[in-house]
Amino acid sequence: MELPVRLERDSLGEVPVPVDALYGAQTMRAIENFPISGLRAHPEFVRATALVKWAAAETNRELGLLAPDLAAAIVSAAKEIVDGQWRDQFVVDVFQAGAGTSHNMNANEVIANLANEKLGGERGQYQPVHPNDHVNMGQSTNDVYPTTMRVASIVMLERMAIAADGIAAELRAKAAAFDSIVKPARTHLQDAVPIRLGQEFGGYAHAIEQAARRLRDDATGLREINLGATAAGTGLNAPLAYRTLVAATLSRFSGLDLRPASNYFAVTESMADFGRCSAGLRSLALELIRIANDLRLLSSGPRTAIAEITLPPVQPGSSIMPGKVNPVMAEMLDMVCFQVIGNDLAVSLAVQAGQLDLNVMMPVIAFNLIWSAEILTNAVRVFSARCVEGITANAERCRFLVEQDLSIATALNPYLGYSTVASVVQEAWATNRGIREVILQRGLMPVEELDRALDLRRMTEPGIVGRD
Repeated sequence: MELPVRLERDSLGEVPVPVDALYGAQTMRAIENFPISGLRAHPEFVRATALVKWAAAETNRELGLLAPDLAAAIVSAAKEIVDGQWRDQFVVDVFQAGAGTSHNMNANEVIANLANEKLGGERGQYQPVHPNDHVNMGQSTNDVYPTTMRVASIVMLERMAIAADGIAAELRAKAAAFDSIVKPARTHLQDAVPIRLGQEFGGYAHAIEQAARRLRDDATGLREINLGATAAGTGLNAPLAYRTLVAATLSRFSGLDLRPASNYFAVTESMADFGRCSAGLRSLALELIRIANDLRLLSSGPRTAIAEITLPPVQPGSSIMPGKVNPVMAEMLDMVCFQVIGNDLAVSLAVQAGQLDLNVMMPVIAFNLIWSAEILTNAVRVFSARCVEGITANAERCRFLVEQDLSIATALNPYLGYSTVASVVQEAWATNRGIREVILQRGLMPVEELDRALDLRRMTEPGIVGRD
């Protein structure tokens, strides 16, 4: 059974549109042209688009270009979308017409139809509010879409930074809790000098803190917006006062510190700010992969490997081995981070693909950057709550391993010299004895001095053990 339709016209002719749809002919063409992924604009992206349309309508009303009743109806419709209504009417696939024209027209048509209904009109008639003449007044896709990208990305990146702050705080707490536990360090996956478990976790915390700081720094470039650039940066069809006023209005409505672009041509042509932010997400993902994999290694076993820490069990790990528990939260985080790294490559290719006065690859940049921020934010929050928070240290195991560690002999270099200590290590390894036993058997150091020099806790701090 065919659904009832209404006939609309655009510059290419008649288009049947579902009778209940708030979108119109140009959106319908996009639905037919781009049945690609089934993925739709992110809710935050839709919200940012409506904020832009709200700010534009208010600005045009204030400048005397848009009749107060039309402006009020457009603003009311846009506010409903900002508040989360009508998301099901944003139906264009994320892989769509270059520059995001289809998404912009989807918004224009939905807002126009809503505004007309508020004024007593009918869907699809576009009287008295027209999608292009009124909702899109003083605008072009080429300034609406990048501004929407910037607003949505700022919000999503800050959420990511907050999640990163959260996991960093959990790692800091573990660093404090584990500060007294001495264990072997490992370099090249081989035993190395003693380190405190808390020091390892403190290093993890610092790395994430730095990544979050860089992410916030990267996002500052997104605060320059090109509303008023219109099609090519020249500002054609936008009044002289529009640029400054619309930026201030959008800042107020969005709660973000936005400012007019210092160069409207650059912001219209270049997507470098988004490339930088995507690279920041990639850098954070690389740190998270490293840390997640370290936690997998440190918890490996639990009886036949390192097992210096225990990760909280969150689900059975095997369909065949009873009682087996796997580090599934770390595995999940790795997979999300791999996806973020892949998304960054897509963003990078799209950033360099701009030609002349516009980068038409904006939709794929927007999709991948916002998706990366969302999945990484969610993954970090869950990993922090369901893994990091519940990590416990196996202190006895750490003590046992560090006492077997032949690399503790490194502390004897200032006393005996590198070559002599190397021969001690080789003998201890070959005869399955400890460093202390070989030193005393050879008569290389008196007992009291050796005890001071082999203070394991002291080895985890700067200086010469037994002298400083």
